[in-house]
Amino acid sequence: MRPGFIFMLTRNDLTVPDAPHHLETALAAGVRQVGFKDVGLPVEDLRALAARIRAAGGTCWLEVVSLDAASEAASVRAGVEIGVDRLLGGCRPEVAAPLLAGTGIGYYPFPGRITGHPSVLEGDVEEIAASARALAARPEVAGLDLLAYRGSVPAEALAARVCAAAGKPVIAAGSIDRPARVEAMARAGCAGFTVGTAALDGAFQGAPADLPSQLRAILSAAACFA
Repeated sequence: MRPGFIFMLTRNDLTVPDAPHHLETALAAGVRQVGFKDVGLPVEDLRALAARIRAAGGTCWLEVVSLDAASEAASVRAGVEIGVDRLLGGCRPEVAAPLLAGTGIGYYPFPGRITGHPSVLEGDVEEIAASARALAARPEVAGLDLLAYRGSVPAEALAARVCAAAGKPVIAAGSIDRPARVEAMARAGCAGFTVGTAALDGAFQGAPADLPSQLRAILSAAACFA
């Protein structure tokens, strides 16, 4: 079964200050795949979030958005210290893989060229697919984290090409703010998708703005991933 909806306790690539409160709302709504970034809250607070997610029977995802090697290594070390289950993002498997060895943490790096903050995906379909293929060939890579809606390439076509090239689970991240985009990522063959800012800001289309209603609407849309 694919993970489907991963709720990110983030806004603008930072973990939100009131993440513990939003986590309880998400758990009450039935969300069990929850993530955050390694920036925005102290490590001890992130560790508490991870423990609460696991205590509820959930899976904890950390997304790394560092753009240089030293920062990426620090973020991966933080993920290990926090005790997350899955690590999304990062661009340097040669940096991350040795730090993750023996931890049991699933590693899902970004394919393609990532720039800026919030992150943007650069390159054409062929370049991104080639990057996906090369990353997925590494045994330490469990899957990929694709910024499908953060580039200039049509998102569904890009996701389908990346999924075919990778042959491993692909998580679509960034700017998924309506049911049509969820369905497009499912059609493309993605294993799951993340939503953070859109839900927290009440901007996921077709639902009232309060967070419980937003989460219920996203979970409903995510039924296509079952």
